[in-house]
Amino acid sequence: MAIAVPKLRFAPPQILAMGYAVMVLIGTILLMLPISNQTGKHLPLIDAFFTATSAVCVTGLVVVDTGTFFNAFGQMVILVLIQVGGLGFMTMATLFALVFQRRISLRDRLLLQEALNQGTVEGIVRLIRRVIYYSLAIEAVGALAFTLRLSFDMPFGRALYFGIFHAVSFFNNAGFDIFGDFRSLTGYAEDPVMNLTAIALIVLGGLGFIVLSDLADFRSHKKLSMHSKVVLSTTGALILLGFAVILAFEWGNTGTLGQYGWGGKFWGALMQSVSPRTAGVNSVDLTALHQATQFLLLILMFIGASPGSTGGGIKTTTFAVTIGAMIAMMRGREDVVFFRQRLARERILKALTIILLSLALVISVAMLLSATEGRDFMLILFETTSAFGTVGLSLGLTPDLSTFGKVMIALTMFAGRVGLLTLVYALKPKKNSEKYRYPEGKIIIG
Repeated sequence: MAIAVPKLRFAPPQILAMGYAVMVLIGTILLMLPISNQTGKHLPLIDAFFTATSAVCVTGLVVVDTGTFFNAFGQMVILVLIQVGGLGFMTMATLFALVFQRRISLRDRLLLQEALNQGTVEGIVRLIRRVIYYSLAIEAVGALAFTLRLSFDMPFGRALYFGIFHAVSFFNNAGFDIFGDFRSLTGYAEDPVMNLTAIALIVLGGLGFIVLSDLADFRSHKKLSMHSKVVLSTTGALILLGFAVILAFEWGNTGTLGQYGWGGKFWGALMQSVSPRTAGVNSVDLTALHQATQFLLLILMFIGASPGSTGGGIKTTTFAVTIGAMIAMMRGREDVVFFRQRLARERILKALTIILLSLALVISVAMLLSATEGRDFMLILFETTSAFGTVGLSLGLTPDLSTFGKVMIALTMFAGRVGLLTLVYALKPKKNSEKYRYPEGKIIIG
């Protein structure tokens, strides 16, 4: 007698969360193997898990130095995890489906809609094609620029390898580097080619594929969507504000910008303004920054990149909508208006929900770690925010974390990459089953 096995049905948020978890598991197993590192010994499970999570969640926080500890095989594993984690495992699955000419089902389209945070499945496969084309093209140009510059400092083959690795890492806002000794770009703080290429890759990866697609169509359509306008204006404002404040705070600091001339100060301030937007690349010693500057970086990390991008954080649009709601309330207006278009109340409530959930996560993890790690609270808060925003910037705390601390930071990275609302829906899928409304009540605010 045959036993009927019930078919498991998972909602798109659940599949996305499980997909990222499976990638972390595969990466953990591969990075634990002796063939992945220079020592020829097994990497401890917690360190392999932390590194795999950091790569899949395109963060860049590391407990061992990527350039000196891992060999070529281990670094390639990390690079693949970065690429798949940055573009999204559903995007990569769709790539293989398109290559083998497999039909994209409605369920696949719904998953892609959830993965790219789209409001509809219309045109989703065309967008995926563009995501793949744009990513490979931008990474190729970045790799070429890095290779040509680095070929003056090392053999061409090694320069090519470094160029490809860092182009993929920086475009996906991962922050992993293989220069060795946790140096990142500190050895090229005054180099215009290295800085400009890195900044361009980080910004393009952080804008979001929807905006890149919109910009590509601008020549023919002669207009941008409200989403693209908000993303571009908010991104530009945050970069300029961060640049000006960092330049002012660190101008005379001999441990950071004060040791360089005009060129070094310009590139250093610009890189440190762009990088906290989830990239994790630094060209100056972050531990030498004034505490006010470190706090500014913390705020920028919390805001993060834009929706549908390779970055994390609450996202630029969430930040912009919240500021717009505050301004509207101060002016006594009911509607939040951007570029002569008003926002639906649902979008405002969603933005507020994301910010409150994110603050709750960062504060809770920071409080736990302050009780277990016994370190300065600024270091812990900076590390926690960096993990949530999938940034990868660190003030040096990561390698010294306890096992509990590594697990908490890894879980924070996972939550930041998958998205808090997606995780909430994965645990309890949303249902539109509200059949009645309660009478309106009043409560005093403020």
